[in-house]
Amino acid sequence: MVDLTKKFNPQVGKIAVSLIRQFDERVSSIPDILKLTLGEPDFTTPEHVKHSGMQAITDNHTHYTGMSGLADVRQAASAFLKQKYQVEYNWENEILVTVGATEAISAALLSMLVPGDEVLLPAPIYPGYEPVITLAGATPVYMDTSDNGFVLSPETLEQALIQHQDKVKAVILNYPSNPTGVTYTREEVKALAEVLKKYEVFVISDEIYSELTYDGTHVSIAEYLREQTILINGLSKSHAMTGWRIGFICAPYELTKEMIKVHQYLVTAASTISQKAAVEALVAGINDADEMKVEYQKRRDFLFEKMSALGFEIARPSGAFYIFAKIPAGLNQDSFEFCVDLAQKQQLAIIPGIAFGKEAEGYVRLSYAASMEKLTEAMQRLEKYVANEKA
Repeated sequence: MVDLTKKFNPQVGKIAVSLIRQFDERVSSIPDILKLTLGEPDFTTPEHVKHSGMQAITDNHTHYTGMSGLADVRQAASAFLKQKYQVEYNWENEILVTVGATEAISAALLSMLVPGDEVLLPAPIYPGYEPVITLAGATPVYMDTSDNGFVLSPETLEQALIQHQDKVKAVILNYPSNPTGVTYTREEVKALAEVLKKYEVFVISDEIYSELTYDGTHVSIAEYLREQTILINGLSKSHAMTGWRIGFICAPYELTKEMIKVHQYLVTAASTISQKAAVEALVAGINDADEMKVEYQKRRDFLFEKMSALGFEIARPSGAFYIFAKIPAGLNQDSFEFCVDLAQKQQLAIIPGIAFGKEAEGYVRLSYAASMEKLTEAMQRLEKYVANEKA
């Protein structure tokens, strides 16, 4: 029998389905399981945005758009970014509409990386970057931020750039952060930009959670480092539109004209219907995230108080919708085993820290994209588990 598996690109053998998804699937069959696992907003897409999508179908907007996306959605994205974050991009040739932020990440990385390159990432970090880097034959290099409240310091960044300057092609930033919920102040963003401008590297800034910033206003590094920055954003989190798959790449024309080639051959173009709905979200729904933010903040504060009282150490999240907590002393410090045991004994599913890299071992991530009713029940189950294990 012919074994075609040996014919695959060997780089594919080096990647796997994310541990987040693996764990979620493993515990989903447990009866009465309460899951705080995935980064999926529990809000529904705003009604006016849904109606816009339905009207697009009625109006027969069901054909291909150009590779970059519809002019009106790029114009809307440009205006949105300028009003919200004081960054300006020419809608005609500096913005690409992508199939979510995920495709934007792939298009950007595959445009620039060659075998032997290195990419710097602050750790712990969302595990969606490393597989694409690996597929390109490049190597991820992690900068541990755990001793600085999960904030990448300019000193740590510069040290890594100096150590790897012969091979480093890009630096990835992700803030507000998945998994920690930590974000950066204006002073911290500016300090990182001052370091990065000294080096000839791309800066891929994944700011998909920018509208879910709670203790201040989001600051894009593109404001200080436009020439080097590839800004990635989208509507999945801000407008609860994960299934509509609308993201954006924003970058200087010289960079965008290269990335559009990879984008074209990956997807041709984003869904036309979704793009029409995106215009409505960006214009009439420019502040749609505000109502969600109020509720998310209540949930954050509730979980922070409850889990801190149980002995979990938490870097106070100032964005996104995650709690990243250190497992208390006296409990199983292997994060995967801890989460499996918790799921089996108390029917509560949370994500083990190891899913976000070795720097995250000993931690767990909870998504508070769930109702207060579910979160209250989750804390009761967690309290019971901690009490039983420490007894």
